[in-house]
Amino acid sequence: SVFLVEKGTPGLTVSRTFEKLGYKGVDTAELVFDAVHVPVTCLLGGSEGEGFKHAMSGLEVGRINVAARAVGLAQAAFNDAIRYAQQRTTFGKPIAQHQAIQLKLADMATKIEAARLLLQKAARRKDRGERCDLEAGMAKLFASEMCQEVTLDALRIYGGFGYTKEFNVERYYRDAPFMLVGEGTSEIQRLVIARHLLEQYKV
Repeated sequence: SVFLVEKGTPGLTVSRTFEKLGYKGVDTAELVFDAVHVPVTCLLGGSEGEGFKHAMSGLEVGRINVAARAVGLAQAAFNDAIRYAQQRTTFGKPIAQHQAIQLKLADMATKIEAARLLLQKAARRKDRGERCDLEAGMAKLFASEMCQEVTLDALRIYGGFGYTKEFNVERYYRDAPFMLVGEGTSEIQRLVIARHLLEQYKV
């Protein structure tokens, strides 16, 4: 079963908060439940024994949510990188005119668009009330891995400046790893995807 436990409930305490690599705009804390009494009015969903079902349904939404955040973060990194590449000059011309930078920009934009399409497919299924474990897993897996790659490429385009706090790209790079572990690691997503594929293509 799932219960809503209000802040200030006797026995519920926040024992500590965690300092994180990135995602500093959201607090992460450890909660301790010590002999907490929860009235039946705090039961979510209207009936007992539905907790696992609610949790699994929440994972679909959560994975779509993380995929959306990964796409947004990667898009921000790309936007900054392509703008910087047209402003920073080496050897008498903007670095955006060098083929090595153009290849990175092309790959970054293509990966972002592919992740966005996977995300939209999963979100549409969820909006229609359909199960979307497979689609959500694919979107989360691809988008989170893509985000890590794109933010690193953005940092590389900035060169040494990308490693300083003068530009947002260093924050994007620190925030990206959360996408890899939030709502299940990439390895978990691959297992979820494989199980659904084996059911779908069963011989």
